[in-house]
Amino acid sequence: MRDTTPRRALVTGASGAIGAAICRRLAQDGLALLCHAHSGRDEAARLAAELEAGGAHATVCVFDITDGAATAAALAPFLAQGPIQVLVHNAGIHDDAVLAGMSLSQWQRVIDVSLHGFFHVAQPLLLPMIRTRWGRIINITSVAGLAGNRGQANYAAAKSGLHAAGKSLALEVASRGITVNSVAPGIIATPMSAAFTADDIARLVPMRRAGQCHEVADLVGFLASDQAAYITGQVISINGGMI
Repeated sequence: MRDTTPRRALVTGASGAIGAAICRRLAQDGLALLCHAHSGRDEAARLAAELEAGGAHATVCVFDITDGAATAAALAPFLAQGPIQVLVHNAGIHDDAVLAGMSLSQWQRVIDVSLHGFFHVAQPLLLPMIRTRWGRIINITSVAGLAGNRGQANYAAAKSGLHAAGKSLALEVASRGITVNSVAPGIIATPMSAAFTADDIARLVPMRRAGQCHEVADLVGFLASDQAAYITGQVISINGGMI
């Protein structure tokens, strides 16, 4: 008899605009969601309630992904219920400054969340995922990780590090039916991009508009599907032609 239990997906940073859109798309595709948050616990709870009200399976999980022991402890009860076969690592922060004026804490914190956080959250999921011989790991990165950006050496370093980590992991797990890819958005209409004016966007983006969160989520949804089984080790830009 065919197993009809829905695959489970963990989305880090689910309380943000892009993370929430990704959760909605994956829920629409029939996955059971673990909506991760740290400081955005209330937003993640409202999102999970919205998904549940729409007939999806959604649970909030709250932990600090910069703390490896805390992350492993938080994930253990969920893994005891079975493998988590889709990981979307979306959590990330900005703390911008030119490098000459950047503090050590600014450098470390941004890298801790995006890059170290990826290791902390992915490593406990891997062996259970490998045993199922099916999995999807998707890192949400940034155009800054490809082209750099003034005042964001820390952010660009973290995101480009995710590109390399994803490519390496893709080689390690390709024979096990697991794909690993990165999605690198440009300017997306979220509160984090509110500083960009319409003139800024027209100057920077050949399509002359900001991307929408659902457009990023649609790409993630495809990469998390069976249809994307032969795509792995890639960095896929979604930036309106910026680079």
